[in-house]
Amino acid sequence: MNTPYHAKYHACELLRRSASNSTDKLSMSLFDASVDLNPHQIEAALFAFRSPLSKGVLLADEVGMGKTIEAGLVLCQYWAERKRRLIVVCPASLRKQWSLELEEKFNLPSIIMEAKSFREAIKAGKENPFQHDGIVIVSLNFATGKKDSARLIPWDLVVIDEAHKLRNAYRPSNKMGQGLKAAFEGRKKLLLTATPLQNSLLELYGLSTIIDEFIFGDLASFRDQYVNSDGDLEMLKRRLAGFCKRTLRSQVLEYIRYTERRPITRPFRPSDREQELYEAVSAFLQRSDSFAIPASQRTLTTLIIRKLLASSTQAVAGTLETIKSRLEAIRAGLPAPENLLEELVAEDDLADDVLDEGDEEQDTSSADAETATTDETAVDRLKLDAEIAELERTIQWARSITVDTKSRTLCTALEIGFTEMEKMGAGRKSLIFTESRRTQDYLKGFLEANGYAGRIVIFNGTNSDPESNRIFQLWLADNAGTGRISGSRTADKRIALLEYFRDNADIMIATEAAAEGVNLQFCSMVINYDLPWNPQRIEQRIGRCHRYGQKHDVVVINFLNERNDADRRVYQLLTEKFNLFNGVFGASDEVLGTIESGFDFERRILKIYQSCRSSEEIEAAFKTLQEEMEQSIAGRMLETRRSLLDNFDEDVHSRLKVQLDRTQHQIDRFSKLFWSVTRFMLADSAAFDDEELSFELQKSPVAVSPPGRYHLISKTRENVEGTFLYRLSHPLGEYVLR
Repeated sequence: MNTPYHAKYHACELLRRSASNSTDKLSMSLFDASVDLNPHQIEAALFAFRSPLSKGVLLADEVGMGKTIEAGLVLCQYWAERKRRLIVVCPASLRKQWSLELEEKFNLPSIIMEAKSFREAIKAGKENPFQHDGIVIVSLNFATGKKDSARLIPWDLVVIDEAHKLRNAYRPSNKMGQGLKAAFEGRKKLLLTATPLQNSLLELYGLSTIIDEFIFGDLASFRDQYVNSDGDLEMLKRRLAGFCKRTLRSQVLEYIRYTERRPITRPFRPSDREQELYEAVSAFLQRSDSFAIPASQRTLTTLIIRKLLASSTQAVAGTLETIKSRLEAIRAGLPAPENLLEELVAEDDLADDVLDEGDEEQDTSSADAETATTDETAVDRLKLDAEIAELERTIQWARSITVDTKSRTLCTALEIGFTEMEKMGAGRKSLIFTESRRTQDYLKGFLEANGYAGRIVIFNGTNSDPESNRIFQLWLADNAGTGRISGSRTADKRIALLEYFRDNADIMIATEAAAEGVNLQFCSMVINYDLPWNPQRIEQRIGRCHRYGQKHDVVVINFLNERNDADRRVYQLLTEKFNLFNGVFGASDEVLGTIESGFDFERRILKIYQSCRSSEEIEAAFKTLQEEMEQSIAGRMLETRRSLLDNFDEDVHSRLKVQLDRTQHQIDRFSKLFWSVTRFMLADSAAFDDEELSFELQKSPVAVSPPGRYHLISKTRENVEGTFLYRLSHPLGEYVLR
């Protein structure tokens, strides 16, 4: 029997805060989370709460263990406890992924704060744009630049993802580390990284100073106690145990099934005409005195054109058109476009973080910038005319190659891949990645003309083409009245296209900018039509499909240009040294961690393309780069890290099993209490179905909760999505408990 007294008691029990060392502490977040429960994630989230007096913790699980979920559980619990001044600081490329994960898995509102939205908020009269009703998500660089505004907010929790980028924060010269320490001094922090220790124990010291400057005292005492030859590593291990938590993949195989990667390489030989075009554009890019590329942006602009040159003839033709238009404006005495780099990024839907690197390049190239100004004021007209004419000829040449060899190879690769997937029992789905929106359009037309008409969906940063709009309108009609329509056109259109791929299409062609935050476990084939030089980005691409929840092995197809020595050596490096395409886990955290910055690595490769002319020079340059990498990888502190961070306690498995059992019991108890209170409070407004744990809301007491059929969130069956998934953080759930 449920009386007003029972209802009030149950509501108080649901909202009661518990001790930090039991699963009761996470009751609200575990119940609200629309995720599979894995015991190591619950253990990690509890660890973050276990020391209420500490200023934060470091969660350092191996790659692929779900550190985002662990942080999401903590954020969800803070939110449920009304501690809502929360911020996530991460690399720019991960901001959208964080936003989607928080929304889809935890029903947590968020805002991505960047320079443009920050300025607009200031103009709108907001004194400090960091004051916001949802979780604020910013890039590492942005938080550093806005440290003075960030430090004025009394944050309840600061989550820092990819925290290893701050491992040199103890150095006064490390601007980002020093800036973030100033921005969030004294605030509780949750650091996430799979690679807390790479080259030196001082990196652990650096990360500790982000949490609390005084965990280990000053740098000199840390060196004396732990870094010298007689350093006390056992003592260091005990000290780390208080704020650092690491779980290995080998410890959770009982609960998580990981599938394999199956690499397929498709070699192709460009025609003589294609090869001659490549060599002509390459020679053009190797000139240091060209008007075509502003000196202040030469490195990154050249990098972009090099990538597009390897993508498709249509992509490089479009880019050369943009460059030619800029030169024609200079010849006519008109103002040249201010930022060629921004224009190229926007036109081809390249990854946004290229612009961050562009800003950095301009900031550190004042001398080049002055040269650029001089170049454009003292123009050699004859030379400029010749350059424009050369570009015109090259563009016509590229346009005349309507179908290239690589796209023909793609048709063969798709059939080989689909055959492999049929053997595995996987669905007929393929995700094709390209670095160019122009190549994306070209491939769609080509594949539709070669047997795939009506079976392709494209996915990019705008999704503004007529076909995407048609799919979106159909999705809106199908989901009217279901509560799944969020009102954000951008977010809803992304979901519509992903679901169309899942339910109707065989192939999705995606650009780099759309690779962030997309989870496609239902797809088991990834094709790198263009292969990035950045191993971290390749791993991110494959990780869209090869991730927790994937039921089949993932086929990874790459193309290899047999007529390009540099391309062959890049592919060899990515395959043999980074091990990106084989095995259960792909690139290991040890190896990916050797790259301080993916862009730095790309610049090293670009330098080889730009400076080496002969096969012998290319071979020697790549050999040097490979030897440096081998020394770097071999120089890892593997044994030291294992002894300090890797937990091989015999009771790990049993402890995680107990944790899972306790959690399941707590969820069941919570579910019954919440259902009981809801039945009592909405007795006059809804018709309840106890079998389905759902109710038909006829008259809503909350303006933002429309009438309709609501389903109680469940850990044992598939949940509905959107407004009608009923949980504690739902406005209707909050009304009931209040």
